[in-house]
Amino acid sequence: MFKKLGLVLVAGLVAAGLSAAPGEQAQAAKKTEIIISAAASLQDSLDKIAVTYEKQHPGIDLIFNYGASGTLQKQIEQGAPADLFFSAGDKQMTALVDGGLISDNTELLKNQLVLVVPSDSNTSITTITQLTDKAFKKVAVGQPESVPAGQYAQQSLKAKKVWDTLQSKLVFAKDVRQVLSYVETGNADAGFVYKTDALSSKKVKIALTVGAHVHKAINYPVGIVKDSSHQAEAKAFYDYVQTTAADTVFTSYGFQLAQ
Repeated sequence: MFKKLGLVLVAGLVAAGLSAAPGEQAQAAKKTEIIISAAASLQDSLDKIAVTYEKQHPGIDLIFNYGASGTLQKQIEQGAPADLFFSAGDKQMTALVDGGLISDNTELLKNQLVLVVPSDSNTSITTITQLTDKAFKKVAVGQPESVPAGQYAQQSLKAKKVWDTLQSKLVFAKDVRQVLSYVETGNADAGFVYKTDALSSKKVKIALTVGAHVHKAINYPVGIVKDSSHQAEAKAFYDYVQTTAADTVFTSYGFQLAQ
């Protein structure tokens, strides 16, 4: 008797589970996916913000496409799906605004350009002109054409009149996180990254903070893509990243607030 009752209970539980599964699938299917194209240097902070935001908005699924700002700009121009764009430079956002591809937009954050070396390095550096020394065989830089950090590094090295001299030493990377990786793994003796990237790694240390006077201001604007099919949801996240809760996360990773 007990065995029969047990079988009946198991069958009932299985049936209940089967009947609930389609409902759960339907609920999951109802989630609205918001695609966010964002500069690679924002990955840690945005990933953390996303955890909280998705808990507060169970019907939203944030999908991130991280990369170099210039590459992301080109993707949006070519019609790649995106609801929001976070850039690590004004140039890329301005191009999309001028092209009529971005609606609401604002300056969100600021950052600093730093030179990092491996954490076990004994090299002392007080100016980026020292990169011409024999102690530095490889220097990692983001591709200036597509990586804002690479553009700022290029501006800085040109201002100090050593850009041309360093050409044989430069190792170009697809984004700032790859620059960081090159230095972490010893494939470069030094590299130009943002302060926020440097603080995220225990394998590198900041050797020098590059003076803000030798490169353009490092601004991080955010904007809503005009062709987004989820305008209301995109606007909601756009507003959220400007709240105190989001500010706290951004500043904990070393960003400065634009306002």
